[in-house]
Amino acid sequence: MKKIITLLFLVCFGFTNAQAFKGKGDGKLDIGAIFQNGGTGIGVTVDFGIGENISYGFGASYVLGVSNGYLYDQNFSDRFDAEVRLNANLGSVFKLDPKMDIYPGLDLSLKNFGAHLGMRYFFTDGFGVFTEAGFPIAKYDSQASGFNNQFNVNVGASFNL
Repeated sequence: MKKIITLLFLVCFGFTNAQAFKGKGDGKLDIGAIFQNGGTGIGVTVDFGIGENISYGFGASYVLGVSNGYLYDQNFSDRFDAEVRLNANLGSVFKLDPKMDIYPGLDLSLKNFGAHLGMRYFFTDGFGVFTEAGFPIAKYDSQASGFNNQFNVNVGASFNL
């Protein structure tokens, strides 16, 4: 009985062709929580493959919860940010499992020029998880709100488009 169950498990999951990054023409949608000093929020990014290991994309984030010590009456422009991004998808370069990808990248947002380092892992062809850490390299306005303009960590779900 154990052999039959094992065989069924291998058959069911062995045909799944989950790949984290397929190259040119690939598309990813990431939706997740953002954690940063003073607040938490939600972020959405979309990336499109333009080469074997290069992708570009767009992102938006919004701070929902504000911690004590920060002004609670932050307006929309303090809480919102949008960006364009460029990634180097290095999973195949480092010969990682095809379900996994690591991607360093640069982003240009409404508040700063920054960098990020992320990782995706796909369980199936359409669904996976991601984590990403980002930080500003150059801030446009040092007097602006710190939200979306500081080190942050994103964690969430990733979908193939």
